[in-house]
Amino acid sequence: MNTGGSVVSKLHRRALLLSYFTVGYNVLEGVVSVFAGLLAGSIALVGFGLDSFVESLSCGVMVWRFRKHGALSQVEEQEVENKATRLVAYTFFILGAYVLYESAKQLYLQEIPSPSLLGIIIAIISAMLMPILFYWKYQTGKLLNSRSLMADSKETLACFFLSVALLIGLSLNYVFGLWQADPIIGLIIVAFLIREGYETLKGED
Repeated sequence: MNTGGSVVSKLHRRALLLSYFTVGYNVLEGVVSVFAGLLAGSIALVGFGLDSFVESLSCGVMVWRFRKHGALSQVEEQEVENKATRLVAYTFFILGAYVLYESAKQLYLQEIPSPSLLGIIIAIISAMLMPILFYWKYQTGKLLNSRSLMADSKETLACFFLSVALLIGLSLNYVFGLWQADPIIGLIIVAFLIREGYETLKGED
């Protein structure tokens, strides 16, 4: 009995299921966030929703990568792994560029969003769920020795930080009218995203 092969297959199925779940959740989160952001006139909330769609791209790469498992040779699977790692790294840069643009524009134009209780609820749910997804994806990637899945888990971690930033920004605006908090925290997150993208590409090389 090939116990090792069975364990690896189970890990691949887990990785695929985690990726499917993350894609589905991010699409739902993105739709609700954009809708809530448009209602409140909140660019930060709309940006968070668009960010969810970008993260769906990263998870979509993972679905593509793990669906090929078992149909390829070891060399071909390694090539797919390397390509998936690069694609995930590029999504870090795309997300970082977008957050940088939105944060700088919001500060420069002094775009003040209306308070949004729905946005706060979305941020709380995301902040609670993302660390769990990050843990399962990172541990699964580590067991599979999959750099692409571990990189994707870091993007899930980035979503957690973005959720916390959004929660702080919306809460401070909701309670104190301090709208500057959200874009300032967004600029800090940009540094995290760029660093993770660079580290992912360097690890792939």
